[in-house]
Amino acid sequence: MAEKKVSLPAKLINGGVAGLVGVTCVFPIDLAKTRLQNQQGVQVYKGMMDCLAKTVRSEGYFGCYRGAAVNLTLVTPEKAIKLAANDIFRQKLSKDGHLPLWGEVLAGCGAGTCQVVVTTPMEMLKIQLQDAGRLAAQRPVKAPTQAAAAPGPAPSLVAPPPAQPNPPPRPSATGITVKLLKTRGLAGLYRGAGATLMRDVPFSMIYFPLFANLNALGQERVGNVEVQAPFWQSFVSGCAAGSVAAVAVTPLDVIKTRLQTLQKGEGEDTYRGIIDCTRRIMRREGPAAFLKGATCRALVIAPLFGIAQGVYFLGVGETLLGLLE
Repeated sequence: MAEKKVSLPAKLINGGVAGLVGVTCVFPIDLAKTRLQNQQGVQVYKGMMDCLAKTVRSEGYFGCYRGAAVNLTLVTPEKAIKLAANDIFRQKLSKDGHLPLWGEVLAGCGAGTCQVVVTTPMEMLKIQLQDAGRLAAQRPVKAPTQAAAAPGPAPSLVAPPPAQPNPPPRPSATGITVKLLKTRGLAGLYRGAGATLMRDVPFSMIYFPLFANLNALGQERVGNVEVQAPFWQSFVSGCAAGSVAAVAVTPLDVIKTRLQTLQKGEGEDTYRGIIDCTRRIMRREGPAAFLKGATCRALVIAPLFGIAQGVYFLGVGETLLGLLE
């Protein structure tokens, strides 16, 4: 994504390293985003900090990383496809080493389209695991018998305690995958692919050109040689472009999240498609619902792409390839 000339293998390594580091850093915020976007009737969480605090209290610290294994496993191929596709499209659309703005937008469009092959099943599995805690918190907890509060004889000491229902087993990525393949075939893993495409294509069309132009502001020319922008310029450009693109496509991310969520809470809507989902959200929750999790998305995406630009600037991929030679 940076302007310096980098080989494709190095780009893939850089993308994978950036994805692994970035996901590890910001995954709890992404979990909060998913849970906030899925809230319809019962408001379990008041905001991002409230969601994280309640998650840690009820599920422990590692509860904030539910679904992280899926993301960490698939983020490398996702980034590899996205970066490789963007690189190829930019080369094809360049003329005499110059790429016009419309070419940058088209290259981003192509990259966003190609990455959906991996992004859709990754998001599908991740969302089920992330949202399990919200659904568990929404279920009413049976209170103990109220006999102690009322006057009268004490309850028998030998009476068996009331039977408590066993909590539902925690879902696993493997279990969800097997169930979807058995019941819906391969198409089950690609539920919401259209909504994912609607989100990722505009995101890439905004991000790649915006980053390239912001990063170019810090580049200087020494004679006929263009000097690479400084580290802070690349980092800030990645954060800024990522934030703008993330917030811009938040309404599409809300729709995608709702469509891909299989288990619904009590009184929550199920949707037949993108148009039906859009209408129901507008009618029942109003326009503000389409911006649920926008702050969380900006806080997730900005560091992800800032870290990515930092990895590129430091030349992690080139260093690793040099050690292997």
